[in-house]
Amino acid sequence: MVTVGQLKRILVSLPDTLLEEVNEFVSTNGLSRSELIREAMQEYIKHRKQMEIKERLKEGYKLMAAINLEWAEMCFEADCEEQFNYEEKLAECE
Repeated sequence: MVTVGQLKRILVSLPDTLLEEVNEFVSTNGLSRSELIREAMQEYIKHRKQMEIKERLKEGYKLMAAINLEWAEMCFEADCEEQFNYEEKLAECE
């Protein structure tokens, strides 16, 4: 819970239409404008942080995809070479 001593006043400019929506919302939901704005700002910041994390994860997955493809190609080549060597040795036994 935020105490009065922890609060700072700021000036926020809103278009008339948005202010009307805010006033209607707070009266319907039993909040003050300040409470609504605090909650909205907290949610916005939380949302932006989540979006940043998702973007970093997406970039990480792209990077790992390239690394995994490189490893898969190396292993495939090694597997093909081993298969070829195995078949050569089998042919020698016949």
